[in-house]
Amino acid sequence: QVQLVESGGGLVQAGGSLRLSCAASVRTFSQYAMAWFRQAPGSERQFVAGISWSGSRTNFADSVKGRFTISRDNAKNTVYLQMNSLRPEDTAVYYCAADVFGLGEKNPSDYEYWGQGTQVTVSS
Repeated sequence: QVQLVESGGGLVQAGGSLRLSCAASVRTFSQYAMAWFRQAPGSERQFVAGISWSGSRTNFADSVKGRFTISRDNAKNTVYLQMNSLRPEDTAVYYCAADVFGLGEKNPSDYEYWGQGTQVTVSS
């Protein structure tokens, strides 16, 4: 069983930055692809960014390319989402997800484990 705990959400003005963290309670963290999804009220959960288990491959939604980066620190069992140039439309609950030996791709059904989410609110 893998437990994922997100942190770092909050309220920020448009144009600002936030860094989300997701800590995983598993010894074999390096074997898991990690990803961030988000869900706004009344909308479906959507893929934001993913990183493969090896860290060699990253994927981003078109809406965040050039603004968001994803990285992982296997020594700390943690994945990060650095969000820059935030926009009001980035407002959502952000979820961390894990997929054993995955490629960090956009299909949510690939991911076996999910965190509880952290709220990000961007004011205009």
